[in-house]
Amino acid sequence: MAGYGWKTFFEDEDRPEKPRRYGVTEMRGPHYSLFSQNLLQEVFDSMGQFVDGLKFAGGSHSLMPKSYIKEVTNMAHKHNVYVSTGDWAEHLLRRGPSAFKDYIEECKQLGFDTIEIDAGSLGVPEEVLLRYVRLVKSGGLRAKPLFAVKFNKSDIPMNSDRAFGSYVVPTPRTSELVEDVDLLIRRAERCLEAGADMIMIDADDVCKQADSMRADIIAKVIGRLGLEKTMFEASNPKTSEWFIKQYGPRVNLFVDHSQVMDLECLRGRNLGKDHASVLGSSYFLF
Repeated sequence: MAGYGWKTFFEDEDRPEKPRRYGVTEMRGPHYSLFSQNLLQEVFDSMGQFVDGLKFAGGSHSLMPKSYIKEVTNMAHKHNVYVSTGDWAEHLLRRGPSAFKDYIEECKQLGFDTIEIDAGSLGVPEEVLLRYVRLVKSGGLRAKPLFAVKFNKSDIPMNSDRAFGSYVVPTPRTSELVEDVDLLIRRAERCLEAGADMIMIDADDVCKQADSMRADIIAKVIGRLGLEKTMFEASNPKTSEWFIKQYGPRVNLFVDHSQVMDLECLRGRNLGKDHASVLGSSYFLF
């Protein structure tokens, strides 16, 4: 006789109830297509306990009416789901030094809880990046810097010895990108020291496809920063499966809304519990 398994959250299972510090599932919101409020409501009603965060990816919030954004953030908060911006802050640089502060205040008024800061797109010195992290925190929001494993060659510090305080000739900007995981980790560590809540790792050149995962980079990042403080983008179900198999259900992942249920089943099965969901109209026999 077939049985139905109800998903529960206890410390001795895959992870606790929300709000969670680990095993976080951040869901991609409006980006390639506009989410209707009805679709979001259906996702939250049927899978809300599995969704920790909603991200307006790709700066999509900049194209939407503020009234719509506010309605979406209110809806998310009713289901204990935090709301994050996407990588948009870099477009504020041309507006002057006060633009970032204004952006933080506007995000706060619209109901955002987290501001993502794309370190690569910003292209600012490390100290400026740290100042942005502190500004987000002082504004009462969570800071989530986004790092890629490849840097502009001109951003990589030279190893040559030089006297303290000596003048250093600026390195001309180039289009050449160089892989440097140690620089990624060092800058991420400094962001965490400045108050960042989570470090987002760009999928490009790291975890874009399951058959080309950079296990060496992922292991080094997690080993240095910790599982709780890192989040990886899982571009497809096979990538999610790789992460769960390698690091267990407590890994933090950013996925498309269509992958939430599959990911939750993977988190449960990893411990041999073979969880099945009976939320909404979705039933799984075991």
